[in-house]
Amino acid sequence: MSSPATHERFWPLTFISVEAASGVVLLIAAATALAWANSPWAASYEALWHLDLLPPAFDALLPAHDLHFGVNDGLMTVFFLVVGLEIRRELHDGALSDYRVATLPVIAAAGGVAAPALIYVLINTEALTHRGWAIPTATDIAFAVGILSLLGRGVPPALRMLLLTLAIIDDIVAILVIAFFYSSGLNPLGFAVLGAGVALVFALQWLEVRRPLAYVLPGAIVWYGMLRAGMHPTLAGVLLGLLTPATAAFGRRRHAEPIDPAALSPVQEVERALHPWVAFGIMPLFALANAGVSLAGLDLSVGPTLGVAAGVVAGLVLGKPLGIVLAAALAVMLGICALPAGIRWHHMLLLGLLGGIGFTMSIFIASLAFATAPALLAAAKFAVLVASVLAAVLGLLLGRLRTADPPSSAAAA
Repeated sequence: MSSPATHERFWPLTFISVEAASGVVLLIAAATALAWANSPWAASYEALWHLDLLPPAFDALLPAHDLHFGVNDGLMTVFFLVVGLEIRRELHDGALSDYRVATLPVIAAAGGVAAPALIYVLINTEALTHRGWAIPTATDIAFAVGILSLLGRGVPPALRMLLLTLAIIDDIVAILVIAFFYSSGLNPLGFAVLGAGVALVFALQWLEVRRPLAYVLPGAIVWYGMLRAGMHPTLAGVLLGLLTPATAAFGRRRHAEPIDPAALSPVQEVERALHPWVAFGIMPLFALANAGVSLAGLDLSVGPTLGVAAGVVAGLVLGKPLGIVLAAALAVMLGICALPAGIRWHHMLLLGLLGGIGFTMSIFIASLAFATAPALLAAAKFAVLVASVLAAVLGLLLGRLRTADPPSSAAAA
């Protein structure tokens, strides 16, 4: 039987391999959606996602219950649960547990959020388009790691860890952005429901209930409380992930009995069980439901739509690498942190370019920012697709050029 140390040694590699492979599936799903939405069968694409999942009797309980709502507000909660579990694990014993180790990607991620947002706002001076400022601040971890994996063994392992950590921090920022800027008015009754769900989760943990299925009902209560409170319900996934115990021993008798050294914590168990389903099922389905931008109805000649598209592309392709590299350089110059062993500045530029692959997270934020403005939403989605492809191609070119350099010249960079 493998020990926890063995599990932890191979888990990052397993995580990366799943993310890399899922990037291909995501690409296929996005391409399928784009082709479908611009084909003679485009009407069937729209009809599919507006298919009602529940009878009209549920209208009073849910604001919408079509297939698109089920994917974006329902299944994406599971995605955010995995994000919450990743954050919980990293805070407990991973890259985020030691602030000295986490300083570089934290500062770089901050620069990678601020610069794209600033560029977007500078391009979009009209109040109508300001709401999309957060669209170019996101990073899609699956696509970014997938592109990095295409560069082969010439990439330092530390760069993969930097990318994973930066993407996790980006997820935290995206969660906070959604909570504070893209949620509607708050409802006290919803918070009461939310509190009841959280209390039930704590009660089950105190009773040492390990079966994940036992937490489905409390999780559903938390989700509905989020929805009724006026926050985006997918945030329930993050909250539940952060509440999940990160040690094998938990509950009222956690110190009373010896724990099997090979036992996994609930965070590890649930994350490993859900991660492949999220990577190969939920995320591609989300891409299929949201990447279908109809080019026939796209008009970038109008000022607001052109501004949104230009702001998103410039923010992701230029702002992300600029913010990440400059923030990291400033932190290193001031002695706040240092580059990990084997990492050079061209690696940091590559990190910045890969950070510009916003894709699903950027599309998700765009769907919240411009939910009531179809023309702006179409422009934002199209721009996210274009920017993500550009960032990926530039990252591949830089990576290929550097790995093709002779060892002497590469070491000098």
